[in-house]
Amino acid sequence: MKWENLLRPLELNSHTATGTPLSRSIFERDFDRIVFSAPFRNLQDKTQVFPLPEDDFVHTRLTHSLEVASVGRSLGKTAGEYLIGKYPELPLTQVGAGDIGAIVSAAALTHDIGNPPFGHAGEEAISDFFRLHPYGQVWKPLLTEPQWEDMIRFEGNAQGFRMLVAKENGIRISAATLAAFTKYPRPARVKQEFPIRRSQKKFGFFSTELETYRQVAKGLDIQELSDEAWARHPLAFLVEAADDICYSIIDLEDGCTLGLVPLGEVVELLAAIIGERFSAKKLNEYPSDKQKLGILRAMAIQQLITETVEAFKQHEAAMLEGTFDQALTETLPSAAVLDKIGLLSVKKIYRSQPVLEKEAAGFQVLEGLLEVFSKALWHKFHDTSRFSGRDKSILRLLPQGFPLGTEVDPYARLRALMDFISGMTDKFALLLYQRVKGITLPGN
Repeated sequence: MKWENLLRPLELNSHTATGTPLSRSIFERDFDRIVFSAPFRNLQDKTQVFPLPEDDFVHTRLTHSLEVASVGRSLGKTAGEYLIGKYPELPLTQVGAGDIGAIVSAAALTHDIGNPPFGHAGEEAISDFFRLHPYGQVWKPLLTEPQWEDMIRFEGNAQGFRMLVAKENGIRISAATLAAFTKYPRPARVKQEFPIRRSQKKFGFFSTELETYRQVAKGLDIQELSDEAWARHPLAFLVEAADDICYSIIDLEDGCTLGLVPLGEVVELLAAIIGERFSAKKLNEYPSDKQKLGILRAMAIQQLITETVEAFKQHEAAMLEGTFDQALTETLPSAAVLDKIGLLSVKKIYRSQPVLEKEAAGFQVLEGLLEVFSKALWHKFHDTSRFSGRDKSILRLLPQGFPLGTEVDPYARLRALMDFISGMTDKFALLLYQRVKGITLPGN
C-alpha cells in the first residue's frame, strides 16, 4: 500500500455537482457532516458504561466520541507530520498533516455511531433474539447463510458502516475516512478466516455493504487478504488507539467519580503511566478529588498519545505491507499498566451492581421491542391468518418510509427493523417498550 493512494480525496455516493470549498478539505468536511448529523446527536442519550446515568459528570457515547475524536486529531496530525517528512511525494498530492489529523478525528467521531441502546449489552440482545427467540428464528429459512450470520451476530461497527454509506440519509463521508473507520474490513461470513489477525476477529460491514467496501478498497488500493477480506487502512490503527486510550482512562475516572474505585488506586495506576512527570506534592495542592482526577487524566492521556505516535512510527512500514495487525496500545511502554486498568475496570466497574442491573434491563427492553415488531411483520407477510388489530397498531409505530410493500425482500425488511431499533436512544427505547407492553400510556 502507498500513502498517496490511501489518502486520495475520493468521494462515495456524492449527490452534489460542486466541489469542496477551498476553505476546508474534503476530510474536514467529513468531520462537519458528522457533527451535524442526526445519528451523531443521538449519541448524547446512549450508554457508554453506565446506562441512563444520573450523574451529569459521567460520560455518554456523545462525550466519549468527542474525546476520542480529540485524541484522534492529535494522533493523526502528529503522525501526519512524520509521514509528510518521510515521504516527499505526499506534499505533491496537496495532503497536509492537518488533513491526516482530520481523517483520524472524523473516523474517531463516528466509531460508536452504530451502537444500539444499552451499549454492548444491546448488541448481545439483538443477536440473542434472532438466535434464540421463536419470532427471531422464524426468519432463518427466508435468508441466505450470509444474511442469517448478519442477524445472529449483530455488530455495532457494521451498523455504523451501514449508517455512513446509506444512499438515503447517509452521512456521505470520503473513502479515506470510511476506511479509517473500518477496524474490521470483512463481512460476517467469509470463505477464508484469518484467526491470528486482530482486524479479522469481528466484522466491519454487513453483506449488504460488501460491494461498497470493495469499492473503497479498490479506490484506495488497500491490500486484499482474500476476495472478501482486506488489511486495515493504516490510519484505522490510530482510530482504534484513540478509543483504547479514552475508554481505559476515562472509564476509570468515571468509576472513581461514582465511588466504585478508590481514588488512591486510580492515582497509583495513572502515576505509573505519567512516570517522572508525576508529583504527589503538586497533586495534593488541588483541593477536590475531581480536580485531581482531571489533571491525572490529562497527563496520562498526553503520555499515551506520545507513546502511540512513537509506536506508529515504528510499525508504519509494516502497516503498509499489511504484516502489522495488532492494537498499537499493546506495543506501548505503558501496555502493562493499561492491562491492569482493564482488569480492574472489569472487576469493579463493568461488573458492578448498577451496571449489571441496568444491562439486564436493556436485554429485557430490546427483546421486548424486537418481539412485538418482528411478530407483527411475520404475521402481516408470512402468517396472515394471525395478523391482528394489535399487529396493525404496532406496525403504525414504524418510521415513515419503512419498507412494508409485498415486493420487499425479507432480509431488507429485517435490516430496516435493525436500523430502527439500533438507532434508538436508551430513553426512547425504554419509553417505547413501556408503551407497547401497556406498562405506561402516552402522556403518563
